[in-house]
Amino acid sequence: MRRVKQLIKRIPVLYGLAIRLQKYVQYRREKKRLKKLASVKPLRVVVGASGFCDTGWIDTDIEHLNLLNPRHWEGYFQRNSLDAILAEHVWEHLTLAEGFAAAKRCFEFLKPGGHLRVAVPDGYCPDETYIDGVRPGGTGAGAADHKVLYNHIMFSEIFVRAGFRVELLEYFDATGQFHYTEWNPSDGKIRRSIRFDERNRNGRLTYTSLILDACKDA
Repeated sequence: MRRVKQLIKRIPVLYGLAIRLQKYVQYRREKKRLKKLASVKPLRVVVGASGFCDTGWIDTDIEHLNLLNPRHWEGYFQRNSLDAILAEHVWEHLTLAEGFAAAKRCFEFLKPGGHLRVAVPDGYCPDETYIDGVRPGGTGAGAADHKVLYNHIMFSEIFVRAGFRVELLEYFDATGQFHYTEWNPSDGKIRRSIRFDERNRNGRLTYTSLILDACKDA
């Protein structure tokens, strides 16, 4: 077997085919897993999980559940079927138009009484170093792909327009004042938050997010 693998690596065409076959097998395996999990109750989905997912939630990534691809959603879920959706630092990678389209899709697939908990970098954070790290094209990890730097007014409007009722959980206002409303992590744990980000110690707000619940009322 080792000799076969070594031979494949020496022949670029065969090596490329082997890599594509491996990726295809992994893709099919993941798709099968998600279809099986889509029958569990309650039905709670993490969009853009990147390996982070608490017990009782279905972890997904863009390859299988793209917010902008209706076929992905229709392939796994029924409309009005999801109890909850969680998206931490996903919306900033979408344009404003894409963000609105994604909000409408979540509204469509959530059941009445369900909610979408979503977090993005906070554009009203008064820390200039923070802003430089998270702004589109900024210095932070992943910022090169950021499309929008939201404040709580801009971000809330997207979900209200999509039909949701919005509850703000954590955010800075235009004066730099931080606001916090108690929220239950079992309804969706945001790791980059005042409570769960290890950078926030001794009363210092080193890293927070703009966090809101978009609720689909019954």
